Amino acid sequence: MGTIIKKNTNTPSVDKWLLITTVLSCAIMELIDSTAVGVARAQMMGGLGVTSDEIAWIVTAYALGNVITIPLSAMLSSVFGRKIYFTFSVAAFTVSSFLCGLSDSLLLITIWRFVQGLAGGALLSTAQSIITDAFPPEELSTATAIFGMGMMLGPAIGPVLGGYITDALSWQWIFFINSPIGVVGTLLCWKYVPNLKETVKPKKVDIWGIVFMIIGLCSLQYFLEEGMQKDWFESTEIIVVFIMAVVGLAAFIWRELSVKEPAVKISLYSNKNLAIGHFMNLILGMLLIGLSFIFPLFVQITLDWTATRQGLFQILPALASAAAMLFVNKFILKKAGYHATAILGILCFAIYLFLLSKSSLNSSESTFIAPFITQSFGKAMLAIPLMTMALVGLRGKDLAQATGLSNIMRQLGAALGVVLINIYVQHQDANALNEMTSNINPYNPLAAQRIASYQAMFESLGYSSDKALSAAYAKIEQAIQLQMHVVSYDNMYLGFCIFMLLTIPLMFIIKSPKFNKTKQK
Repeated sequence: MGTIIKKNTNTPSVDKWLLITTVLSCAIMELIDSTAVGVARAQMMGGLGVTSDEIAWIVTAYALGNVITIPLSAMLSSVFGRKIYFTFSVAAFTVSSFLCGLSDSLLLITIWRFVQGLAGGALLSTAQSIITDAFPPEELSTATAIFGMGMMLGPAIGPVLGGYITDALSWQWIFFINSPIGVVGTLLCWKYVPNLKETVKPKKVDIWGIVFMIIGLCSLQYFLEEGMQKDWFESTEIIVVFIMAVVGLAAFIWRELSVKEPAVKISLYSNKNLAIGHFMNLILGMLLIGLSFIFPLFVQITLDWTATRQGLFQILPALASAAAMLFVNKFILKKAGYHATAILGILCFAIYLFLLSKSSLNSSESTFIAPFITQSFGKAMLAIPLMTMALVGLRGKDLAQATGLSNIMRQLGAALGVVLINIYVQHQDANALNEMTSNINPYNPLAAQRIASYQAMFESLGYSSDKALSAAYAKIEQAIQLQMHVVSYDNMYLGFCIFMLLTIPLMFIIKSPKFNKTKQK
């Protein structure tokens, strides 16, 4: 066993809220930056002189950096001390952001995005454990609600802010703007972030566990990020990466369950509450991030929204989500209890997905307001009780390990969600296209009438008979393409709705927390 080092973490109430504000701001900075980059990729392609496939490396490099440090954050906090580790991560994120803005080649920006990902991975998981540790166990739901607010606001602000900065200044300023925020955050973190109350410094760092984890998780992330572009198992490269992921993860799990002082304490999953909570976190990552990826494509491709219009629309659901986090924690959770609130959250999610499955070519912002407001409350009613029940009884180092595992599950869920949604939509597109095009023939009265109508319209514009007929068929094909996308997306939403309802039985297995009614002072 390692040596237990006890540290004094008694801080006044004012310091507690300054601490929470500081670490939450740093986490939101990471979320805003990681989502803002997406809207600037077109400008970055032009500025760096690269293709769309090449520019994807700025996203992949960041994700690979994330998956390395997120699960290791608890161990690194123990080795270096949480104050030093978190403060250094904020500083490293700030410096690497600035260097990303100065980069004039794909190689340079990819390197600095990887470093930025390493630092950013520490911000989310460590910030969550710091905020959770700042509250007594009976106020765990409040800590979850506060962290959840940041998780909702960051991804909503990022695309809008990124689009504005890119249009008004240049893509470099998406990275430069982190500098003043990061400098102030670094100074405040050094002042207010406490070390863990009890830190167990391992006698020996689990090097092999770290190596196996890096090989397994990085290979898996790369497989999910690049597999579709390289046609999955038709690519030798993807086959090799998949084998590395399977072997690496198997070796990692075996190592962490057999060594006395593991780098990542996956034995925590013997806790049924934590295992179910993190499984649901994987599903939430699939749904929230996956659908946040697909919804912009749906409204921009099918409904002809601009990126700005779509980004502005997302602000309202984000604000509603933040308000819902506080409302659910303050009122619904106390009245309904943990299990009932979580089940209500699943039902809200299912209603949101069902309403989206009724989308059509005539849908507008007003069509989506009710579904997204419903989703906002669903997220809050599901996330707060789930994370509270998952983390109950965990403090200090175990809590830090659990939050790190929670974040990596959400990230892998996000990557898996995007892949599954893309595969499902492509499959649905093919089915819908075959079914629709089979009805476009001269023997179908409705199709013949529509073709004749378009042909007459083009002839009235001066087209010859043959060209008017060709233009009519092109018009029909365009209409089919749009309707095909609507049908595919609607079927996908309905499928996720049914999948979400199937998770309700899990809520009867997870145990509700029982706190000591004596409040900590």
